Amino acid sequence: MAEQHTPRSLIVSLYGAYGRTPDGSPMPVAALIRLLAVLGVDAPSVRSSVSRLKRRGLLLPGRTADGAAGYALSDDARRLLDDGDRRIYARTEPKLSEGWVLAVFSVPEAERHKRHLLRSRLARLGFGTAAPGVWIAPARLYEETRNALERLELSPYVDLFRGDHLGYAATAGAVARWWDLPAIARLHEEFLAAHEPVLRAWRTAPAGSEALAGSEAPAGADATGGADAPGGAEDAYRDYLLVLDSWRRLPYADPVLPAELLPDDWPGRRSAEVFAALHELLRDRGAAFVRPFVSGSGSED
Repeated sequence: MAEQHTPRSLIVSLYGAYGRTPDGSPMPVAALIRLLAVLGVDAPSVRSSVSRLKRRGLLLPGRTADGAAGYALSDDARRLLDDGDRRIYARTEPKLSEGWVLAVFSVPEAERHKRHLLRSRLARLGFGTAAPGVWIAPARLYEETRNALERLELSPYVDLFRGDHLGYAATAGAVARWWDLPAIARLHEEFLAAHEPVLRAWRTAPAGSEALAGSEAPAGADATGGADAPGGAEDAYRDYLLVLDSWRRLPYADPVLPAELLPDDWPGRRSAEVFAALHELLRDRGAAFVRPFVSGSGSED
C-alpha cells in the first residue's frame, strides 16, 4: 500500500522535528504554509489541518515576538511528542528479562463507546491481545500507557499488572498469537521500499552539492551521484520530514519485541537502522532550511 502523508500528519511531524522551542513560542502561520508547500501541501489544506489540530487542543493560537499570527504546541501536545520521542528515537535493544505489562479492563455496557476507545488506544500503544479483555505489551511501555490512559480519563476501567510469561506455550509462539507479526513485517518492508533508496541517494550524493549548500557532504559520499542526487538543505528538510512522518507510526504498530522472539529475517531491525541513518544525515541539515522561516514572522495571517 502506498504511503499516505496527510497534511495534518505532516504538520505534527514538522512540530515534532522543528517546532518545540524552549520558550514555547508559536510557529508563524506563514512559516507553516511555506514549509508545507515544499512537500506539496497547499495553503488551504494547511489552514484546514491547523484548525482541526486547534479544535483537538493540540495547537494554541498566539503571536510571535514581532506580532505575526502563529500556533504553539499545547502542554498536551508537548507531552504526546515527548512520549513519542522515546519510541521514535529509541536505539536500545529490548530484553526478554524486562517482562510484560498487562492491561485488564472492564467497561459497563452503558459506556461501550469507552470500550472502543480503550481498545483502539491500547492497540495504538502497541499492545497485543492475549485474551478477551486482556492486553499485553513489553513492560517498558508501562509509563507511557499509564500517562495515556490518565490523559484520556480511561484509567478507572483498567488494571495494570507487570510480570513474566511462564507458559505453557513457548513465548516465541505466544507472541505470534498476541500480535499479527506478518502484518507488522509488511509495514517495515513498505518503509524500506520507500526510504532505503533515499538513504542510498544521500550516501552517494556528489560532495559538491552539499558544499554549495554550505554543509558537509553526507557520510560515505562520493562524486558518482546522478543529476537527481540530493544535496541542499531544502532536500534534507523534505526527505527528513517524509521519513519521520512514515517512521513515527511504526514504533506504535510494532511493540519492538526482544530479538529472540522474532524471526531471523525480521525487517524491523533494518528499517530502524535506515531511519537512524537518515536522522543522523538529515535532521540538522533540514533545520538549516527551517530556521529562516521560523525566525522571521512572514506576512500571512
